[in-house]
Amino acid sequence: MSRMNGAGHTQGGQSAQRGNDIGDFLRARRGRVAPESVGLPGGPRRRVRGLRREELAQLAGISVDYYVRLEQGRATQPSPDVLDALARALGLDTAERRHLATLTSAEQGPVPTARVSPLLRRILDGVAEGFPAFATDHRLDVVAWNGLGAELLGGLAEPARRDRNNARFLFLDPAAKDVHPDWRDRAAEAVGQLRVAAGRYPGDTPLMELIAELTALSAEFRTIWDSGEVVMCAAGRKRLWHAAAGILTLDFETLHVPAAPGETGLVVHVFGAEEGSEAARGLARIAGMVRAAP
Repeated sequence: MSRMNGAGHTQGGQSAQRGNDIGDFLRARRGRVAPESVGLPGGPRRRVRGLRREELAQLAGISVDYYVRLEQGRATQPSPDVLDALARALGLDTAERRHLATLTSAEQGPVPTARVSPLLRRILDGVAEGFPAFATDHRLDVVAWNGLGAELLGGLAEPARRDRNNARFLFLDPAAKDVHPDWRDRAAEAVGQLRVAAGRYPGDTPLMELIAELTALSAEFRTIWDSGEVVMCAAGRKRLWHAAAGILTLDFETLHVPAAPGETGLVVHVFGAEEGSEAARGLARIAGMVRAAP
């Protein structure tokens, strides 16, 4: 992994960091491909995990020299055809393809700020009872929530809490593994979101400081980051634990709020339970606690 520090990034520094990130990602993905899966001989005599550089270059139909320059960060703007060929050779999924395209984009936007509009706050507050909801920015800071959503955030919405970053909570707070029974899945999703954000906003000093902090303090974060995973999950089912209801199996959807110029888009996370289910009864108990609170 390329170590990131909290210093500001010049344009040249951003370009160098982008080159490092491209190389890190390609190396991690290259090491994941089993030679046998692409018709190449495997076996214990191979000294390289996954594909060799020259093998990947041949599969993608590009020169070995050009591929080496990509991995070394000396070529940072490959053509769409080269990106497509590499993605096919590496077996990238949709999220990974999108991330590679972001890393190699010549246009790096300004660092955005998060703003929760009054309308979004009213929408969150107006979400029907029984549906927890909260919003996060690209750094995974929790920036808004409704009453029921606050109950599922593991204390991140408590008034006295100064840091509301979900990635810090997942990797640095021991309580996270109680709140999230499927912690490894949630951790991989968080790393994937931070990886995509870092590729899109290489000049975002607070974001780079967050990644550096997690790298220094969490071996689990380092392991997932170094794997090159880009896990993105927009909808499905999650398990969350609450002291008053036990483990809740909830359906969820993520809704993307477009950004105004100079601002970051927000992601609204909405949860619900099947009517009549144990999870629905658990949410009803929690909602009763929220209503009764002073």
